[in-house]
Amino acid sequence: MKKLLPILLIFSLLLAACATEKSTNQNKEYKIGILLSDTGLGDESFNDSAFRGLEKARGELGILFDYKEAPDGNFEKPLEELVKENNDLVIGLGFSAQEALEKTAKKYPDQQFLLIDAVSELDNVVSLTFKEHEGSFLVGMLAAMTSKTDKLGFIGGVDVSVIHHFENGFVQGAKHFNPKIEILTAYAGTFGDAALGEKMAEKQIAEGADFIYPAAGFTGFGALKKAEEKGVLAGGVDSDQYFVAENAVAASMLKNIDVAVFNMAKELTEKGKIEASSYVLGLAENGVGLSEIRVISLTEEQKAALKKATEDIIAGKITVKSE
Repeated sequence: MKKLLPILLIFSLLLAACATEKSTNQNKEYKIGILLSDTGLGDESFNDSAFRGLEKARGELGILFDYKEAPDGNFEKPLEELVKENNDLVIGLGFSAQEALEKTAKKYPDQQFLLIDAVSELDNVVSLTFKEHEGSFLVGMLAAMTSKTDKLGFIGGVDVSVIHHFENGFVQGAKHFNPKIEILTAYAGTFGDAALGEKMAEKQIAEGADFIYPAAGFTGFGALKKAEEKGVLAGGVDSDQYFVAENAVAASMLKNIDVAVFNMAKELTEKGKIEASSYVLGLAENGVGLSEIRVISLTEEQKAALKKATEDIIAGKITVKSE
């Protein structure tokens, strides 16, 4: 019995230490700072979704948060400001922030950063990416189901890897349903020009496309409005963009950045830090998905085809290539 007492004492002390640490984490007021991507708040897509996630974390988890924008393209200055404001986590939203975020992360090795939409190898940077190609596959199927011309249009913002995910998934999904369908593709070179998006969509529609899928930020906003004006269908991205063009947006590829950001905030409050070095979220992880289908009515067979494709992607029976 005497030998057992020291062991029990050590075990009790360990339990008490764990309980104290958990209690400390729960009582601490955590702060998160985010640098929004190029187009800033009001894009009704990428930035607004991340912002909603932080608003939910503030309401449900009690976190404090601040945000910065960099319309001049100088990402380093606002990132450094967020570090100096003593945020527990600093988020860089979008692949365009990677270079500046990594430079800042090297300067402040004790600060934890989260990079969304790109992958970093730095120890103090957590990477969060999405399988946009899986969600876009479903939009492509939907577009092919509704097309009367057998021509679809894809408009990308900047010609980079993450936008290729949207394009490639869309093309594969469309051809999965109709192997003979044609997809017109164009890149704007910017995420911030709605007028250019309108012109590009108008050109594709004139060439016969009767469904436009823009993965192009505010440039895509213009494309959706033009699709509505011309009486063709469209697919939204990142958030449910139905209310951008209510007579055109049949469905949106949901990139659940709000859910992911909230979950990162929750892990921070529960554990004191984000433990994994990277996260990749697809259909199986509820990272991407298809919004409610509006404007159009699908047959029972078409609904079943979309449901089966979703299940097959999650089960690994359908492999959607990102590149």
